[in-house]
Amino acid sequence: MWRDRLIALLAGGASVFAFAPFGLFLLAFASLAVLAGLLGRTARTRHGFMLGFAWGFGAFAAGVSWLYVALARYGGVPAPLAALAIALFCAYLALYPALAGAAFVALRTRLAVAPVLSAALFGALWLVSECLRGVMFTGFPWLAIGYSQTPPSPLGGLLPVIGVYGVGGLVAFAAALLAFVAAGGGLCMHRIWRLLLAMAVLFGGGASLLGKAWTTPAGAPIAVALVQTNFEQSLKWDPQRFDEVLRTNLELARDAFSPPQAPTLVVLPETTVPTLLDRLPEGYLERLAQLAGEAGGDLVIGAFHRDADERIYNAALSFGTAPVQHYAKQHLVPFGEYSPPLFGWFYRWAQIPMSDQTRGAADQPPMRFGAQRVAINICYEDLFGAELIRTLPQATLMLNISNLAWYGDSLAQPQHLQIARVRALETGRPMLRSTNTGMTAVVQPDGRVTGVLPEFERGVLHAHVQGYQGLTPYVRWGDRLALAGALLIVVAALLVRRRI
Repeated sequence: MWRDRLIALLAGGASVFAFAPFGLFLLAFASLAVLAGLLGRTARTRHGFMLGFAWGFGAFAAGVSWLYVALARYGGVPAPLAALAIALFCAYLALYPALAGAAFVALRTRLAVAPVLSAALFGALWLVSECLRGVMFTGFPWLAIGYSQTPPSPLGGLLPVIGVYGVGGLVAFAAALLAFVAAGGGLCMHRIWRLLLAMAVLFGGGASLLGKAWTTPAGAPIAVALVQTNFEQSLKWDPQRFDEVLRTNLELARDAFSPPQAPTLVVLPETTVPTLLDRLPEGYLERLAQLAGEAGGDLVIGAFHRDADERIYNAALSFGTAPVQHYAKQHLVPFGEYSPPLFGWFYRWAQIPMSDQTRGAADQPPMRFGAQRVAINICYEDLFGAELIRTLPQATLMLNISNLAWYGDSLAQPQHLQIARVRALETGRPMLRSTNTGMTAVVQPDGRVTGVLPEFERGVLHAHVQGYQGLTPYVRWGDRLALAGALLIVVAALLVRRRI
């Protein structure tokens, strides 16, 4: 059994190559096929749990190891303790595929004569487990398997319909079908034809929707300038560098507004001013507003805002020709932006600036710039597709401001850009990204990246961006459609079990 667990661990670790920047999306199927095949060989629920746990630990240890950089390099946590914290976090995340594996083994024995039904059950349980991972304890859906299926994967065409969890369930179904057909009789022709037919329907259906326009243009395109400030994380909060950071922000904003581009909207990234707004030098915000007003445009900056009740918000503010507008981050990062109950001890080790923040309201309207309405999301808020669609159909553009300098030169940047591609596909809106160290980019509604700045370089990305209106099926239904299908399959399996 230990050999099977090692194989599952390695298969999970290999799954990271299915995601950006590697983009080997077929590896997602191969990785899950290995897990499904191992699960199909055991009848013990405990073994199913351990196999799923091993796969999950391998996947997350390989895929989100960059969290160690935030704790050890920038958070001040001693290296051994940081490594232990990341291992425990990966173990927690691995519980979700473990539960899916245990539940599958518990139910599969009643469906063993039907590979298609068994594969459907595996896909449904996988979908449910990823949905739970995305909501439990505020959620951490990073590396949900559907993120690996951005175009050119044929399944990318289904993202505007059933979302990332639905596509992940289909990946798990296809992978399990491959494993169960291979294990149940080898190369007999009727099995091969059934497998080919199922794959043709799945991939053909997805491919037929690639590039389909679910939404339509709205208003005139606007010229945007997305600034990548490239402040090294440890220096950004150095009091001796404070004036330099403020001066650089001002210079970058001035350069971005300069002819011949003369953009309508200039964006600086999350927490681009490393202090509370009320602690900025007198007249600093007025100088930024004056720059935007004289250029006939608007400027969005990321900053910390403190209200009259001393509550601190991770916010985005706009200045310029439009009235001052404000957005406060709604979905905060546990441990980085607030302390979960019973974890106050963590902050005796970590040194994380502005780590006691307040959530913004859930019903904040999009910002209006000319004919376009821009829905702001900050940093990892764009992992939560069901939350982003609250601003639709009002919003015509999506804008993410981030600071991933916490994670150094790692997989975090390309993985986050891939997440933005999925959000653009799900919503049928362009996703603009202004980041500190990368990846600053423009993503079109069909998931194409039409402009991106090199990582860890200071610069400005200029683009003309068209807003869109209308609703994709995913925006209409959210995750309800995919979840309903998955739950129906699970209920059917339970009913079959009872009848037997």
